Amino acid sequence: MTPLLVFGIIAFYFTVLIIIAFYTSRKASNRSFFIADKQAPWYVVAFGMVGATLSGVTFISVPGEVGAFIPNTIEFKAFSYFQMVLGYLVGYFVIANVLLPMYYRLNLISIYSYLKTRFGFFSYKTGSLFFLLSQSMGASLRLMLVSGVLQLAFFNRYHIPFEITALVTILLIWVYTFKGGMKTIIWTDIFQTFFMLLAVVLSIVIISNELKLNLNTLFLTIKESPYSKIWFWDWQSSRFFIKQFVAGAFIAVVMTGLDQNMMQKNLTCRTLPDAKKNIYWLSIILVIVNFLFLSLGVLLYVYSQNKGIAFPASSDDLYPLLAIEHFPLFAGIVFLLGIIAAAFSSADSSLTALTTAFCIDFLKLEKHSETKQNHIRLLVHVVFSVLMYLIIVVFGKLNDKSVISAVFTVAGYTYGPLLGLFAFGLFTKIKIRDGWLVPVAAILSPLLSYLISLNSKEWFWGYQFGFELLLINGALMFLFLFLLSLKKR
Repeated sequence: MTPLLVFGIIAFYFTVLIIIAFYTSRKASNRSFFIADKQAPWYVVAFGMVGATLSGVTFISVPGEVGAFIPNTIEFKAFSYFQMVLGYLVGYFVIANVLLPMYYRLNLISIYSYLKTRFGFFSYKTGSLFFLLSQSMGASLRLMLVSGVLQLAFFNRYHIPFEITALVTILLIWVYTFKGGMKTIIWTDIFQTFFMLLAVVLSIVIISNELKLNLNTLFLTIKESPYSKIWFWDWQSSRFFIKQFVAGAFIAVVMTGLDQNMMQKNLTCRTLPDAKKNIYWLSIILVIVNFLFLSLGVLLYVYSQNKGIAFPASSDDLYPLLAIEHFPLFAGIVFLLGIIAAAFSSADSSLTALTTAFCIDFLKLEKHSETKQNHIRLLVHVVFSVLMYLIIVVFGKLNDKSVISAVFTVAGYTYGPLLGLFAFGLFTKIKIRDGWLVPVAAILSPLLSYLISLNSKEWFWGYQFGFELLLINGALMFLFLFLLSLKKR
């Protein structure tokens, strides 16, 4: 793939995004930026949210993971991830029937405003701050992945440093989101989700043609592969079905239902019934799409073995390696479009959500005139763009996958306190002593969870925590809030 071809693909892609932004951001107001004037069709939001939910990390990691080993075993991870995806269905049901009705009833823009109504100032600020920390790190690192792909495919050929690549990446997002915000994103997400799904489907078709598989033999190849095992019943394993399923349900609740980025899109729907339809259809589509990603992973490993291609050291590198260096040119183009779409569909809304949360939760934007609101919002949008750029550059310089993985893990830990706060607020009527002890509890919960995870094999007869550690994290926060309620009494 020549550098000029890569440049042409990128130029075409972002030209389309900017054209969409131009037409959708006309007569845009602050209400348009935050919740698209509550005029978004639910089916548009549902389809667009698929790309935002999956992200560039899923695009690369899920297919590669099927051939990776479960830690401390000689067993492949295979389709074990699908157990967690099935748990999403339960989580999305809870979002549609517990969280969304509450958000619509209170007419929220920032979902963390609920914590102020329920508990008070400190709980409210703690919830929003933990979201800002997690989303800033997570979105920046996901963008760093696509910046790395662009660096290899184009910028390295012209000896352009990574700092410039990262700057271009952030600027492109800023250009098409700064004015229309969510009103623009719900439409650009359709375009980006389409290209991401197209990349997966065409990759499967291309591999099938290369291996001369028809529809029948394609299904048999996937079914009979050792990489396609779905159900895991060893209770000590981090891939145990019940662990994965329950964790999937809670991850959906936390990373969608308690995430400003994802819920802000739902709140653009005209009515609560429309928002519910969006969630129900999103959950069904995600199950199908994740199954396609896992099936692609099996085919990537089968293709590599068939062609005598050595597996890369990191499973995350398998799909990019094959797409760019071994597949036909057309497949490389499709992959490039897919990874750009997957990364940008989650990062653009993250930047908008960060701007929204900070403006509403910390700057009390509604107290200012419309003109001043626009100036403040624009400034905050710029500041978060700069912050994301700095994070990308710093971790790009480190170039240490173990460090980056650790940062992703830390970002994940920040959702536990949010789970505890919302669960305590929704499922009890107990009042707490809202004060500086709330943020202290929110810091202690993930720290104690990490300590438990680190020593789980010694303390719990060989048991290893997986994603269900989120439940422990949330339960600890719930317990701390209960103790604060006793102090109030």
